[in-house]
Amino acid sequence: QVQLVESGGGLVQAGGSLRLSCVGSGFTFRYYVMKGYRQAPGKERQYVAGGAIDGGRKSYAESVKGRFTISRDNVRSTVYLQMNSLEAEATAVYYCKAEGQGSTDEYWGQGTQVTVSS
Repeated sequence: QVQLVESGGGLVQAGGSLRLSCVGSGFTFRYYVMKGYRQAPGKERQYVAGGAIDGGRKSYAESVKGRFTISRDNVRSTVYLQMNSLEAEATAVYYCKAEGQGSTDEYWGQGTQVTVSS
């Protein structure tokens, strides 16, 4: 059974930091590109960050560049999203997504709530 389990969300003051974790199981994690998305109330889900399977090349949404860092540990089947200098606009449910390389396989986590108070 494929699972992506996120954790690390919570309430933080503006300017603070959080680190989200997403643990994958039931699939070969190291062969999947991992990405982070978020969905704020009343808005569409949007891309936040993504990284290559070897943890090398990474990409970020313009709104988080320089403040968010995505990383992965293929031994622990975990992807991390370090979020610094958080702003109220970052309040959303954050999701991780696994995309199979060369296949149409994709899996989503259940999401974790991040609330930034101003």
